[in-house]
Amino acid sequence: MYVTAEHALSAPATDANAVVQELRDRAEILDALYRFGLGQDLKDKALFASAFAADAELDFRPAAAKWGAKPPLMSGRDTIVTTILAMFTGRVDTTHQVTNTRITIDGDTARLTALVEAQHLLIADSTTHALLKNPYDVDLVRDGDRWVIRRLRIDNTWYTGDPTAIFGN
Repeated sequence: MYVTAEHALSAPATDANAVVQELRDRAEILDALYRFGLGQDLKDKALFASAFAADAELDFRPAAAKWGAKPPLMSGRDTIVTTILAMFTGRVDTTHQVTNTRITIDGDTARLTALVEAQHLLIADSTTHALLKNPYDVDLVRDGDRWVIRRLRIDNTWYTGDPTAIFGN
């Protein structure tokens, strides 16, 4: 599942232009994942939507299977944005922290793996919360000067708390 290349950059160190382009791409690739997390945390529809390609897929099924939930595979940027924000807005506060990012780039496509810690806290009852440590496997595509998520698969290494803080009862 993880990107395990032995070097961060693939551009030759002697090719300054290629190095600069790859560093820019890597920053934009990371930014797509940051827009995904912060868009949820702020309940910012435009920011959240900017993380996805129009034909994106979000697969939370592997993570949810750990506690017996069966969410659908979400397909299409509009479906993903509407579903996630409707599930959280006014009901759940979230925070997302991203770490251990690894990236490979192949032309106009890229793959990113990361660990994401996601906190979900019910607004009406702060004693109901769920904290998850999730490996993310992300396929991205170039969209002009930025990168967007085409496919995001979220697994779960561990969780603590009450998963109803995420999906409800």
